[in-house]
Amino acid sequence: MTHPLVNQLYFARTEWLRAFDGVSDVDGATRFEPMNSLGWMMGHLAWQENICWNVRARNLNPAPQLHDLVGYGKPVNTPGLSAMVATWHDVTTAATSYLELLTDESLKTHWIRNGKPARESVGTTLQRVIYHYFFHIGEAQAVRQLLNHPNRPEYIGDIGEQFAFRSQS
Repeated sequence: MTHPLVNQLYFARTEWLRAFDGVSDVDGATRFEPMNSLGWMMGHLAWQENICWNVRARNLNPAPQLHDLVGYGKPVNTPGLSAMVATWHDVTTAATSYLELLTDESLKTHWIRNGKPARESVGTTLQRVIYHYFFHIGEAQAVRQLLNHPNRPEYIGDIGEQFAFRSQS
């Protein structure tokens, strides 16, 4: 059974995709300084999931181009939204096999980096990724307001159908 915290990540992902529904590549490349473009945001979240669940957890890297393109602290750019959506899907699909195996015990562990345990546990990292999604959903909606997009999604969406609270026991 999928861990409840992993289900929260899956819900964040569905909300993330809703934030970009109907956005064109032209609008996805528009940047209102100091905010990033929507294409950058999509790639940035793909980068974070790739680093966490593929690179650090399993030493796999299905999207090595993301680090220099949209990694933390890298120079500003405006990658194409449709390309970043496709990469996001590739990364999250690859990550799912790892996420499905997480348990209370494995969430308490720390990855080993440079011969030392990482500062945060896997579970804390999972929470960080979830909250990062919601931070950028807000930013994406601000950009969409500036673009005068009608009919933007309202948040939080339909959590009750697929992601309602359930006890772990």
